[in-house]
Amino acid sequence: MRPYQRFHNIEDDFRAPYARDRDRVIHSGSFRKLEYNTQVFLNQEGDFFRTRLTHSIEVSQIARSIASQLGLEESLAEAIALSHDLGHTPFGHVGGDTLDRCLKEVGSKNGFDHNYQSFRVVTLLEKRYKQFDGLNLTFATLEGILKHSYPYKKPFLSAEIDERFDLSSHPSLEAMVVDRADEIAYLSHDIDDGVNSGLISFDTLKKSRLIGEVIEKVHDEGIDEEEDEMFRYRFSSHLINHLVYSLLDHSKPGIINGEVTPIGFEAALETEIKRLKKLLHQELYQHKQIVRKMYAGKQAIIGLFGALNEEPKMLPTYYHKQFDRRDKRRVIADYMASMSDRYAMKLFNEIYGR
Repeated sequence: MRPYQRFHNIEDDFRAPYARDRDRVIHSGSFRKLEYNTQVFLNQEGDFFRTRLTHSIEVSQIARSIASQLGLEESLAEAIALSHDLGHTPFGHVGGDTLDRCLKEVGSKNGFDHNYQSFRVVTLLEKRYKQFDGLNLTFATLEGILKHSYPYKKPFLSAEIDERFDLSSHPSLEAMVVDRADEIAYLSHDIDDGVNSGLISFDTLKKSRLIGEVIEKVHDEGIDEEEDEMFRYRFSSHLINHLVYSLLDHSKPGIINGEVTPIGFEAALETEIKRLKKLLHQELYQHKQIVRKMYAGKQAIIGLFGALNEEPKMLPTYYHKQFDRRDKRRVIADYMASMSDRYAMKLFNEIYGR
């Protein structure tokens, strides 16, 4: 039997700093929990639909590809992309907005902001080291998580954070790439999930000139809408391809010239994207089936926040012990933000006997 090789010191790390950031995020508990968090469709509705986890992976893939072509730090873009949704509550934006209102109604001035919560997850709430809180990520990754694409001057952020991250300035180009990759990813997969669910059709989507042009590309391959799964796949591929190449064509000259905010699309395409978002809001996100599910999630957030404030001993011991050094309402909000959709609904039904 060969002798056991020496035990390598954890400081002996062959990875580059941003690659190490990426790996620390992937191995975090908060990242794993994204598997059961809503993108648009609740996770319980079927294995096909995207979740926050699959969305984050798609954003990461697109962001890395764009960063590569623009000569930027690929691993930095990847680390930011994988982290950007860690602070989302159960039930998507509806859950976050509802928790924000709950906090403000009981006198919390800060409320809830999912961007800042993602930052808090990786700097405070994840516990991976005895000496300090958080995941020990680099400055550039933390800045990208906090700012995304624009200055992030918020009244609830401390002067220390403002001074450290210069919140009135734009973030790195990699962070801007992630913001656009996020947009490209959710446009393509929300359409795919929406059509697959039967809540929206390509006939309705053709009201968007951008979508009409992409559909023609699929038709040029000899594929029509009757070939349902293949058509949707080829449509998503063409849409992502078109948006990525358009972004590259528009952004490369700005990077070469050293402009401040060069990551984006030409004005005409920006207008078409805004029109498409409006169409999706009207025809998909406001569909009665989605509104019903989100309303149920909203009531779960309200009910859980009220119950846990009234009887905080229902909190896990780990959270309950924090009351002596942290604001009770913020501890409860952190616990709720860490829940998956599935667990939040289960706990709500258990407490209220439904």
